[in-house]
Amino acid sequence: MKVKKERKQEIIENLEVIDASSEGTSVAKHNELVIFIPFVVPGDIVDVQIVKKKKSFAQAKAINFHKLSDKRVEAKCPHFGLCGGCKWQTMKYEDQLFYKNKQVIDALTRIGHIDCSKANKIIGSENVFFYRNKLEYTFSTKRWLTDEDIQTLEKDSSPRGFGFHVAGFFDKVLDIEYCALQREPSNLIRNFIKNYSDKNNLSYYDIRKHYGLLRNIIIRSTFKDELMLIVVFAEESDEIFPMLDAIANEFPDITSLMYAINQKFNDTLFDQDIISYKGKDHIIEYMPSFRGDRETLKFKIGPKSFYQTNSEQAFVLYSNAVEFADINENQIVYDLYTGTGTIANFVAPYAKKVVGIEYIDEAIEDAKVNSKANNLDNTVFYAGDMAKVLNQDFVEKNGKPDLIITDPPRAGMVKSVIDQLLEIEAYKIIYISCNPATQARDVELLSEKYSVGRIQPVDMFPHTQHVENIVELILK
Repeated sequence: MKVKKERKQEIIENLEVIDASSEGTSVAKHNELVIFIPFVVPGDIVDVQIVKKKKSFAQAKAINFHKLSDKRVEAKCPHFGLCGGCKWQTMKYEDQLFYKNKQVIDALTRIGHIDCSKANKIIGSENVFFYRNKLEYTFSTKRWLTDEDIQTLEKDSSPRGFGFHVAGFFDKVLDIEYCALQREPSNLIRNFIKNYSDKNNLSYYDIRKHYGLLRNIIIRSTFKDELMLIVVFAEESDEIFPMLDAIANEFPDITSLMYAINQKFNDTLFDQDIISYKGKDHIIEYMPSFRGDRETLKFKIGPKSFYQTNSEQAFVLYSNAVEFADINENQIVYDLYTGTGTIANFVAPYAKKVVGIEYIDEAIEDAKVNSKANNLDNTVFYAGDMAKVLNQDFVEKNGKPDLIITDPPRAGMVKSVIDQLLEIEAYKIIYISCNPATQARDVELLSEKYSVGRIQPVDMFPHTQHVENIVELILK
């Protein structure tokens, strides 16, 4: 029998980390090989073990530190290094901003061939912890095992996990005791549910075999401490309502307690019935008006509603976008990918008419409710596929836009939508994006008729590699 030859683990010593990547890892070079290393900081000098190698790049893990970078700080989270959610938590915040700014400029320059010499510097977040208004936790029969777990667990045991998915493993969940991204009672709620389920021997969902009771929870919160909790079950059970009652009794301040029974093979809830069990079927978020000259805006957030996960920075992002737009009361504005109409309602007091388009029906219904709640009568909203809705007949019906604001998902805009924007020829397009690479690609396509004006990166997600960016496009 032929014995498979064991591959020798390649070790590279005294490697200096020189950069941070858009994927959340840091970067080193050895000869001509680019090496991506997680959980290190530019300026560290480390020994690394290669875990995957291609012709021009490799992935590695740090196994020994010779020198710690002066860009380093202590991690606040006890799960840092295992949880992949805050990969830059050990990097000083001012350095995080430097590399995020660099990420935006590099993408726009390299992919979009854009002159960024006059781009504004990135705007940081005032709060770098407890800034998220939404977190989702997953139940799994397969907990990610730490080195300590491996040494102490009994052989053939099946430890359960309740927390965040581990990067690169669809079925592995890191058990979480504390997360510093959402204000309390987020941790208290999660830990209560974990203790209750363990005490009552409730089954966790097995994603491979597709059985088990508990699947996910989603916790949403607002400025004024309204709370929404959605508990997602994978099957019908008599144990559901006693659990929900226990949660309601322990946390009477929950504004909206909801549940869903998701028997699909994926976790998305857009096509599922989400049932209100106690309290309201929504929560309300508040946002100041652009110039502070109008009443504070109110936004209804339902269980399926999109809302920027950093509420304070959402105001900063939208304010800068409106500043770039130079809106006046004679203009028609199209808000593409409007979600629950946050941007549309934010700009409506300063425009003649705002037209919002969004794929999700429930979000559009929320957008209409939000306009009514804010006493706005100059907004209209349409639900449907952007590529199909935004056509010449639509423009003739709603009026040619003077301004288009577009805030697409990470994948950017499809080519047919870009072609339609080129056909419409609005005087100005304000392009907001959470992915500088796809934004740069789209801006290059739009450069056929548009010149790039102001550029403004905004950090919405401290301790992660993610960054939002605004680009002003002016018709040539």
